Amino acid sequence: MSGVSVRDVALLACPACGGTLVFHGQEARGCIRDGRLRCGGCGEAWSVARGMARLYREDAVRGTDRLMRVIYDGLPVLHDPLTTLLTPVLQSVSEARMRAGYMRRVELGALAPREDGSPVRVLEVGVGSGANLPLLWERLPPGLDVEVWGVDLSEGMLKHCKRRLRSGAFEGVRLMMADAHALPFPDASFDRVFHVGGIGGYRAPAQALAEMARVAKPGTPLVVVDEQLDPAFRPSLLQRAAFRAITFYSWNPHCPRELLPPSAVDVTEEQVAPFYYCLSFRMPETRAAD
Repeated sequence: MSGVSVRDVALLACPACGGTLVFHGQEARGCIRDGRLRCGGCGEAWSVARGMARLYREDAVRGTDRLMRVIYDGLPVLHDPLTTLLTPVLQSVSEARMRAGYMRRVELGALAPREDGSPVRVLEVGVGSGANLPLLWERLPPGLDVEVWGVDLSEGMLKHCKRRLRSGAFEGVRLMMADAHALPFPDASFDRVFHVGGIGGYRAPAQALAEMARVAKPGTPLVVVDEQLDPAFRPSLLQRAAFRAITFYSWNPHCPRELLPPSAVDVTEEQVAPFYYCLSFRMPETRAAD
């Protein structure tokens, strides 16, 4: 499964106002196929085409968001092989070791069944081609009832991710197009939230961080990974040139610790590779009185 089911619609929220969505259109084997998701609050309609819900406003995709989408739409087939090939060449660390470095911060092994019997829910913001899905499944407790949701703005990358899911190795994955700056979910919807490799190119990273914090349950780990040159690393001229080429979209690619919500706790910043930081934090389980 890679689409959103008719039943799943009740778990979504209008990205414009947070209202309840209702599907109007064609279904296929219990999944939404073609039609509209209409908000019962503001009345705005969001399209569904060929099984892919598009819960974002095109006029909001501008600046670096639009530029990066064009690049990723043109790279879906090459992205994963290039990452696997170039990571050890440029950073002297394998891709697997780098990914393991940040996936441990997601604390998937600590997940347990919910008391109400509903599935545990995990969200990857910027799921891309789904390269993190195999690591996620390796680390989930056996037999745990889990839903994995992946959102991205690149239709090309999502199509590549759907092809990965056809192997049948990953059950309970829902994919849709959505903007990280306005996630289409109610508050405190997810037991884990993580993002890898895109926030440095977002038009408003503080807003995206706030959205990730909003949809995560209080106390759950949130993990964000992107480019930053390790200050302890002594790059060669080739490595420095490669890093600048990778981060052409930013004059100062760095860990956005200063942009976290003010109430964030358990903040940890570390390098998981010479070119990549890992920022993890939580939102407090009880909020202080005003």
